[in-house]
Amino acid sequence: MHEIEPFYKWEKYYESSRDHKSPFFGKEYNYDVYSNVIYNYYIAPGWDYMGSDTLYVKILFADYDKAFVILEFLGEWNDAINNDVMHLKRNIIDHFVGHGIKKFVLIGENVLNFHGSDDCYYEEWFEDVEDGWIAAVNFREHVMEEWGSYSIDYYINMGGNLQIEDWRTMLPQAFFQKVEQLIIRRISPAL
Repeated sequence: MHEIEPFYKWEKYYESSRDHKSPFFGKEYNYDVYSNVIYNYYIAPGWDYMGSDTLYVKILFADYDKAFVILEFLGEWNDAINNDVMHLKRNIIDHFVGHGIKKFVLIGENVLNFHGSDDCYYEEWFEDVEDGWIAAVNFREHVMEEWGSYSIDYYINMGGNLQIEDWRTMLPQAFFQKVEQLIIRRISPAL
């Protein structure tokens, strides 16, 4: 697990520790010290703790003018025991919604498992971004199936053409535009 690092290529365009609107503003990273763990496995120091012992996040990019944020995740998304969606919603999402963010791109290729509970936080999040959307990109098939069994796919767009394998080759704005175009086609198929 310690070899799985968050995507760093966009740091020349955005760093959450330098963004005064970010929940991680002012955080100092020591890339030589591995202190955070998931199930006793050390993880790379670039991941950010959001209140959950099993799910970590990295804010890859935020654009307040276009009202979007791109988040990458690592670990096990466990709503049943750790209520990870509550930590995500209260500590990260609510913060960004308060700054006008309405569109969320979640990158989940490093989310290894999902354990569901209820959907109340997902519903609340969905209502908070009434004129926006939430997109899950590159989540593993079994994670999306579990989300579907808890009806989370009602609130989060996932699967199909949102499996964008080449996202790392794009600039953050181009990646967002691609996701947004795919979401618009889903919402308005006639376009």
